[in-house]
Amino acid sequence: MDADRLKEFFQGEILTDEKNLETYSHDASIFEIRPEVVVKPKNLTDLKNLVSFVAREKKKHPDLSLTARSGGTDMSGGSLNDSIVVDMNAHFNRIIEVNNDGATVEPGVFYRNFEAETLKKNLLLPSSPASKNICTLGGMIANNSGGEKSLSYGKTEDYVERLDVILSDGENYIFEPLSKPELAKKKKSKTFEGKVYREIFALIKKNYDLIKAAKPHVSKNSAGYLLWEVWDKEKEIFDLTKLFVGSQGTLGFVTKARLKLIRPKPQSELLVIFLKDLKPLGDIAKTILKYKPESFEGYDDHTMKMAIRFIPELIRQMKGNAILLGLKFLPEMWMALTDGLPKLVLIAEFTGNDEKEVVQRLKQAEKEIKEKFKLPTHITRSRAEAEKYWIMRRESFNLLRKHVSGKHTAPFIDDFAVRPEQLPEFLPRLNKILDQYPHLIYTVAGHVGDANFHIIPLMDLKNPEDRAIIPKLSEQVYDLVLEFKGSITAEHNDGLIRTPYLEQMYGKKINALFAKTKKIFDPQNIFNPRKKVGGTIEYALEHIKHK
Repeated sequence: MDADRLKEFFQGEILTDEKNLETYSHDASIFEIRPEVVVKPKNLTDLKNLVSFVAREKKKHPDLSLTARSGGTDMSGGSLNDSIVVDMNAHFNRIIEVNNDGATVEPGVFYRNFEAETLKKNLLLPSSPASKNICTLGGMIANNSGGEKSLSYGKTEDYVERLDVILSDGENYIFEPLSKPELAKKKKSKTFEGKVYREIFALIKKNYDLIKAAKPHVSKNSAGYLLWEVWDKEKEIFDLTKLFVGSQGTLGFVTKARLKLIRPKPQSELLVIFLKDLKPLGDIAKTILKYKPESFEGYDDHTMKMAIRFIPELIRQMKGNAILLGLKFLPEMWMALTDGLPKLVLIAEFTGNDEKEVVQRLKQAEKEIKEKFKLPTHITRSRAEAEKYWIMRRESFNLLRKHVSGKHTAPFIDDFAVRPEQLPEFLPRLNKILDQYPHLIYTVAGHVGDANFHIIPLMDLKNPEDRAIIPKLSEQVYDLVLEFKGSITAEHNDGLIRTPYLEQMYGKKINALFAKTKKIFDPQNIFNPRKKVGGTIEYALEHIKHK
């Protein structure tokens, strides 16, 4: 493609230099795909013209496509593309409004900036991931992100009220929940939007029972298109935002979002539990969940070692006196020197409006854990001390990414979920699979309360033997997860790494409905090809980075 042709209609920046193409060849995944050109649209006109240009040129250039990118923190390869990468972070980064009813934002807004604004009104979007300091709202919507508060508050899909979207005809539309009469009116429209409503409604109506039965029986899922959430028969509400949330930009460009917010509970107490052995984890999870924590997280000894090793970097992220904050890490350093690190650290956050009630639940949970499992526990004494544990949990992946030389973080079995009550049976079988690879170093962190685990191996991706492990171990782990009727991706989404396994998860009929959904919205395959639909394991393996 001749990038100069874009200059005829494009007002924003057009990047074709080697340095930028190299930068945009990577995200937080194991993949490397070099785009032909990177563009930074200045306004809606730029985006609409881009889509119209690609639609016109598709017959001559079948590989021409558009992939939206914002923070570049995706772990599945979802923001990588060999054609045109569209950087939404540069100019689509306004917080348009925050009020007591919610907020309106553009996709390039960093969550950290958004949270700073919402907290001024004592409001919060609670579906932020561990990468909350570096991710954007667009990425959170595209991946249907979740995080430590999803145990109590759900995922991003629960907070999107309205989306402005440019579809494959190059026009901007507004999607929001519709009543049955409003849906009927939309279906009568002669526009491309009307065609979309007619065909998606017909697809869901014809396959309603099949679609409803396909919904995974877990608290968190980002795999495939969420067709089962679109048509609420009982309430007679039809909501296409449910398809766009988690779609990884494969159906159109989201240009603006209206989001619900919650009012965070003022009282918070943290219980820390130290495990020397992972065997009782499932039973511990069941015990803690009885007392209704807002969050229930965990991270392993490898994560703690990284945290201790890079204490100065963690301290920089915590506000306050550096010396005093440094002293807060002394117990972990002493533990490492004298008694060895625990195999897993669990952190359960109890919140509420009444401090006495919160402390009572926490004390009851601690008492039962001590009596039943004879485990050491700790109740944090201040918010600063609690923040220490949260920083270690949230930064585990970034510390690995930045500081391990000779090996790379390799997120490919990084996001599966089952049900918490299944953990006593599931975890020993998972460990048996991982034990088949004794040389494999990996960290474990995740959302214990949702039974959603992030296992991140460290690998030498130049080594053919390490690369060969990826499809083999993926298949073994996903076979196990699906035996328990879980999800292969709870919040990180499909991208290049998991799209090839969607048929294994849902079966041929549902996978064919995903392909029809993509075809209805994007008949020329303009938006982010090979994600959700059409991706192969061969393509994914060919594009694993070599350095």
